[in-house]
Amino acid sequence: MVYTAAMLFGNPGLLDLSEEESVLEMIGKYFLQLTSPGRGTSSARRGSVESCEERANSPVAQMDAGVEQEQRVLQQAVTRHIELCLTEAKASTLLCQVLLLPHHMTARVGQDVVRSSADEPCGLRGASIKMYVEGKEGLKPVGSFSIDPSVTPTFELSVILRAEQSYSWPALKHIFESDKVLKLRPEYRLVKRKLYSSASPVIHDFY
Repeated sequence: MVYTAAMLFGNPGLLDLSEEESVLEMIGKYFLQLTSPGRGTSSARRGSVESCEERANSPVAQMDAGVEQEQRVLQQAVTRHIELCLTEAKASTLLCQVLLLPHHMTARVGQDVVRSSADEPCGLRGASIKMYVEGKEGLKPVGSFSIDPSVTPTFELSVILRAEQSYSWPALKHIFESDKVLKLRPEYRLVKRKLYSSASPVIHDFY
């Protein structure tokens, strides 16, 4: 009804004075009917508005918002752990001085890790996450972590990042030796293995 009333106004430039007066008279009668006592239309309209507000503030809506907020917090925590593992592994395992990553890569990996854990009994808190970088010499472990150490892990999630082969960034080759600069590729792999099950591991490749 609100939409219909708005359409009655149309374009003022296309109405002469008599048409405007007729339209105003129609709108006045319309609102008079809405505000008249005993009209069921008015109470039904108020009820529909109240129902919409109640749904917006319902416990279910608030619960959904809380779940989304929790997912964002978990993703940020995973992203920080991934970045910390890579930072610590630069000198000790990867043997490089500069580690180049695609834009927003750690955030993407963090998001996929959270999604891969959604169907587990304890969610991400039941995950034991292991980080690897795959290069010309095979897989190198670069760290491991769990979001909630107080929870006994129910599954293992391996994050396998891939390094460019024989990469040397021209802007840095005059500063560092070519083998001291390592660049990671955009694609990566997640391998999910349940710890107390004979089920085969599930492999997800992301590009």
